[in-house]
Amino acid sequence: MPNTDGFRVAVLAGDGIGPEVIEPTLAVLRQVLHRTGGCTVSFEPLPAGAAHYAATGEALPAHTLAAARAADAILLGAMGDPAIRYPDGTEIAPQLQLRFELGLYAGVRPVRSVPGIRGPLADPRTAALDFVLVRESTEGLFASYGKGTIENDAVARETMVISRSTSERLFDFAFHLAQRRKQDGRPGVVTCVDKANVFSAFAFFRRIFNERATCFPEIQARHAYVDATALDMVRKPWTFDVLVTENMFGDILSDLGAGLIGGMGLAPSGDIGDEHAVFQPCHGSAPDIAGSGKANPTAAFLSGAMMLEWLADRHRTPACTEAAALLRKAVDRAFEKGALITSEFGGKASTGDVTSAVRGAIDQLAE
Repeated sequence: MPNTDGFRVAVLAGDGIGPEVIEPTLAVLRQVLHRTGGCTVSFEPLPAGAAHYAATGEALPAHTLAAARAADAILLGAMGDPAIRYPDGTEIAPQLQLRFELGLYAGVRPVRSVPGIRGPLADPRTAALDFVLVRESTEGLFASYGKGTIENDAVARETMVISRSTSERLFDFAFHLAQRRKQDGRPGVVTCVDKANVFSAFAFFRRIFNERATCFPEIQARHAYVDATALDMVRKPWTFDVLVTENMFGDILSDLGAGLIGGMGLAPSGDIGDEHAVFQPCHGSAPDIAGSGKANPTAAFLSGAMMLEWLADRHRTPACTEAAALLRKAVDRAFEKGALITSEFGGKASTGDVTSAVRGAIDQLAE
C-alpha cells in the first residue's frame, strides 16, 4: 500500500522532446487527481539520459536508479540522442537498463484508436481498434544488449535467450490481461506470436505458452507466425485481442501497431514487472523537433493513465482508476470532433494546444 502521504512517482524526463511532453503530463495528472480525489501522487524529478551522459559520463546515475527502485511507479519521457553515443557506437538507452535492473518483463503496448483521428487504413473498422501487444522486455534478442561481439571485423554475433521462468510470467500476465478485457466485452483471446517453425527457441516459447494456456480455460489460446501477424495487422487488425511475443518481434510489431492508430504520438506503453513499472510514450526523443512546440503529448498523457490504472490494480485504489478513466475520456473528447490536428497529421496544433484541449475536456467531464 502507498505511504500515508500517497504514491511517489519517479519522473525521468530525459532528452529531446521528453521534458516537453512530461511537463504537461504532470499538469494533467495533477488535474485529474484533484478532480476525482482520493488518490494522492507526488512527483520526483530525476536525472538520466543522453544529455546527462554527455555532461557527467553517467546515463543512469546510481542515485537515480535507487530512487526509481524505491518509487511506487516511474514515469519516463524519452531518452537518447543519435548524436550522443557510447564508445561502441550504440545509443544511450537508460530505459533498457531500467527494464533489466527492475525485472520489467512485460512490455504492454495498447493499440487503441483515438476518436477523430484517422489511421492510414481505409477500412472503417480501423476507427475502433482496441487490442494490446504484450512484449517480453528483458530477454529474447535484447538479452545481448551490451554483450554482442564483433569477431575480427568479419562476423558479429548476438544471442537470443528464452527462459522458462520469464516466459511463464509473461504468458500468465497476458492471460490475466485477456481475462480483465473479457469482463469489459472483449473476446478473450491470447495469440502467441513466434517463429516456431524455424527456431528451436521459439518452439520452446510456444510449448511454454501452451502449458500456461491450460490454466486459463476460459481464454482462447491461438498461435501465429510473426510474418503472418505483420500481414494481418495491416489486413484485419480488428480481429486481435491480446498478442504476446518475444522482445525483438514485439519491438517491431508495436511500432506497426502505433502506425495503425496514426503514429507514435498517440501510442502509450508500460514496462511492467512483479514489483516495479515504467510508463512512457512509445516515441523517441525526436531531437529534430525539440524546442519547436510540435511534440504531441497525447501518448504521454495516455501513458500516465496507464500508470494510474496500474497503481490502482496493485494497491486496490479505485480513486486512481477513476482518475485514469477521466484522463482517457478527456483525450477522446479533445480529439473526437477532428478539429485538433497535430503536426504529424499536417496540422498546426502545438504541444500547448493539445494540452489546453485535454485540460479543458477534463473540466467539462468533471462538472
